[in-house]
Amino acid sequence: MTEIKKDIAWRIYIVYFAVCLFGVAIVGKALTIQLIEGGELKKKVQTRTLRDKSIDAVRGNIYSSDGSLLATSIPIYEVRFDPNADAISDVLFAEKVDTLAWSLSELFKDRSPASYRKELISAREKGSRYHLIRRNIKYTQLKQMKNFPLFRRGKYKGGFITIQQNKRAIPFQMLAARTIGYERKDISPVGLEGAYSDVLSGIDGKRLMQKISGGVWMPVGDADEVEPEDGMDIYTTIDVNLQDVAENALMKQLVKHEADHGTVVLMEVATGAVKAIANLKRTTSGSYYEGYNYAIGESTEPGSTFKLPALIAALEDGYVDMGDIIDCGDGSKQYYDRIMYDSNHDDGGWGKITVQRILEVSSNIGMAEIITKSYSENPQQFIDHLAKMNLRDKLGIEIEGEGKPYIKNTSEDTWSGISLAWMAHGYELQVTPLQILAFYNAVANGGRMVKPKFVEKITKGRKVVKEIQTEVLNPRICSKETIEKVQSALEGVVSNGTASNLRNADYKIAGKTGTAQIANNRGGVNAYKDKSKVSHQASFVGYFPADNPQYSCIVVINAPSRNVYYGNLVAGPIFKEVADKVYANSLEMHEELEQQKFFANSAIPYSKHGYKDNIEQVFSALDIPVKSSAGDENWVVTSTQSKGVQLAPRAIRENLVPNVVGMGLRDAIYLLENQGLRVKISGAGVVKSQSLTAGERIQQGQQIQIELS
Repeated sequence: MTEIKKDIAWRIYIVYFAVCLFGVAIVGKALTIQLIEGGELKKKVQTRTLRDKSIDAVRGNIYSSDGSLLATSIPIYEVRFDPNADAISDVLFAEKVDTLAWSLSELFKDRSPASYRKELISAREKGSRYHLIRRNIKYTQLKQMKNFPLFRRGKYKGGFITIQQNKRAIPFQMLAARTIGYERKDISPVGLEGAYSDVLSGIDGKRLMQKISGGVWMPVGDADEVEPEDGMDIYTTIDVNLQDVAENALMKQLVKHEADHGTVVLMEVATGAVKAIANLKRTTSGSYYEGYNYAIGESTEPGSTFKLPALIAALEDGYVDMGDIIDCGDGSKQYYDRIMYDSNHDDGGWGKITVQRILEVSSNIGMAEIITKSYSENPQQFIDHLAKMNLRDKLGIEIEGEGKPYIKNTSEDTWSGISLAWMAHGYELQVTPLQILAFYNAVANGGRMVKPKFVEKITKGRKVVKEIQTEVLNPRICSKETIEKVQSALEGVVSNGTASNLRNADYKIAGKTGTAQIANNRGGVNAYKDKSKVSHQASFVGYFPADNPQYSCIVVINAPSRNVYYGNLVAGPIFKEVADKVYANSLEMHEELEQQKFFANSAIPYSKHGYKDNIEQVFSALDIPVKSSAGDENWVVTSTQSKGVQLAPRAIRENLVPNVVGMGLRDAIYLLENQGLRVKISGAGVVKSQSLTAGERIQQGQQIQIELS
């Protein structure tokens, strides 16, 4: 019995000792956690439940040159409710919940007050601290909600929580959309949005947030909150009115010729400021959209527009002059295993013509003869001269995606005996439309090549932070003498060459047509043998007014499919429509008319402006001499001289508001109504003023007020 008692006592002692030891261990661990590991564990808990979250800054606006909004950030709000805020007692909640529910129902008109009341009560009973009321709330709605029962007490006393998000909007939709661009997560930035992202983005703020049940992050206090700094604004060089004209003119021709895609760029000669840039791509359904910036990104063989830099190189190197005679033969000529054709080879070719005439009529053979005979002994000299004129370099514009020009060296594997002849008229090399335009712009600018620019200034509020200056890429691409020679030839292209259909009596245009075959698969010169895989590219590039260049412009249409593909017929009309609009709205381009002499001081009777044939018929019957510079224009401006009447042209263009000031009522109504305008008249006599500006694009059914006196 004694042994049994001893055994029991021993067992009790062992258990007691184990319990004591375990207790010591627990106390030790508790002390370790509290004194040693506590801080670190506390930090881990806080990092899992508390975190600084960024508050998005409002992105800056993008404006056109006249201040029209091209891109902006529209604030969209999310409203949440903390029904268990410390300051909301049971009595206060019960007192206000009915009117709050009724207010929400009245504002959104989506549910009954009873439904909202049930939802709010349920959220409080569940202990919710971050209950969603509604997403995508407009600012006007938010202002109303701030005056609702409970909500008007604010965040801590009334549980009213707002979260601002910013949505990017483009008011003009497709207009210059690809150049304006976008910036999205995990996608390469596009256009000006990407190029000026650092300026537009601003600086994000921060807010302490706590993770609550359901994995939702809820704001915690305002003490450590850092307000975001909104982004700066940029003012582009784009003119909205000219952009609209360019886009509509391009669209019209693309639809007419069922072309795959096209681009138009209008640029100021002196500054390089791009006033309009349109890029349209055909969908499978036949509609068009801005899907890619072809002007900047698409490098293709330019065709005959490249004859200008080729000719300048030969002139500058002293191999030819504009009056030299070149034999273009019967319109076809063999170079090694390839035959080159001129557009009139079926009619016997051009025969022997001057260098100037070669550019005017765009003879492929003539230009090939000039370049091959000039550089056959040293072809690298030709390549080096093109490089000297910046044609092998990117323009370095701020927008991402500029295509790299390709002009090969003689050391490359693709160089062959026909390379000089084919490069002379724009093949076996690649450039973008904007790069070609920059070169022609340099010719218009007296040889000074400037970088195309898309932004005029950066602002912060009303303060100008930075003005974007014009950057000179090459102060002189060639001599003044050569510039004057090729300027004359480019005028000849329009006056009596391949672009004579663009000639008009109001102002002079200078430029060059281009028609290129584009191989849609790789394979060098052999790629052109399969005609089913070859499309055409029609282009026209030039400047105006030719005698005092103010603007340069390029039009490129790719893959017209109605068997009409020449540059003067497909691209030329777009150039002319854009140029006409610019001319009509630029008073500095117009010659100042002599002031009308007093009618009583002349024996010649006064005539209103009007229809040329009628005016000439009347003065002929009166045996009064008439001098006319109106050319083919039907409508004229009359000027009474001491010994007769002078007639000057008054251009009337389709879809543009005509100038009827100085006309009689009958002629004015005829012109205006034929353009689709509704005419409202006041007064009597001669038209003194009109409510719509001459040259403005017409909206069908638009009303115009004319005042007579």
